[in-house]
Amino acid sequence: MSFLALPQIMVAPNGARRTKADHPALPVTIPQTVETAKACFAAGAGGIHAHVRDAEQAHVLDAGLYGELVAELARDVPGMAVQITTEAVGRYTPEEQRAVVRAVMPKMVSVALREMIPDGDTKEAARFYQWAHEAQIAVQHILYSPDEVSSLEEFVANGVIPGSDLQCLFVLGRYAKDQESDPLVLLPFLDTLKMSNLTADWAVCAFGRGETAGLQAAFSAGGKARVGFENSLWNADGTVAGDNAERVRAIAALQSR
Repeated sequence: MSFLALPQIMVAPNGARRTKADHPALPVTIPQTVETAKACFAAGAGGIHAHVRDAEQAHVLDAGLYGELVAELARDVPGMAVQITTEAVGRYTPEEQRAVVRAVMPKMVSVALREMIPDGDTKEAARFYQWAHEAQIAVQHILYSPDEVSSLEEFVANGVIPGSDLQCLFVLGRYAKDQESDPLVLLPFLDTLKMSNLTADWAVCAFGRGETAGLQAAFSAGGKARVGFENSLWNADGTVAGDNAERVRAIAALQSR
């Protein structure tokens, strides 16, 4: 089987919550997202973590909009990997999350472990993960704590999640005070992963003004990075970035240090 590997740098240009009111350069339409993707690809991002919005700028899991965006990106930025999200935002059920992936058939998708298996009932989740694996859809498992690394290991051991070609995202700062991340929070994730039986292609995203430091820590430990306005608007010096491409350039520059 052939799965797309995580790019060294993936841009997350909008996320589910911020709008134009938070930053005028945050993309909320498909044309805006495509233009942002082009600029970020030129700046050093090999992939995009894509959200789509409705006419009121609200996050939606809309297969039609996703299909349109994926097609536009394939045409205008053919070298860029595209990962769609299944983020629930307290609105979508696991069934609805699975349905949008089945409808879009993306090459890459991110799925929060706690959202897909919120109550320990693994039957439908196991069917979904096995289907995605057979369809060669690269599933990146979003993990918010080291305990969730252990949960992932258990699900792999129990056959709920295929253990090969694992991709993970370690989230720094999501539930911290003011959503400000600390690069030291990465260490327990890595320790838990090292002590597990898992082999994973992993990346980090980091909230707030600590984003740059968190992603530098990821590179130093042999990982990859997700950067962009979904998680942070700020440069390392505390100034607000002009756009997503500025943040990508800053993170790309870390690799040459």
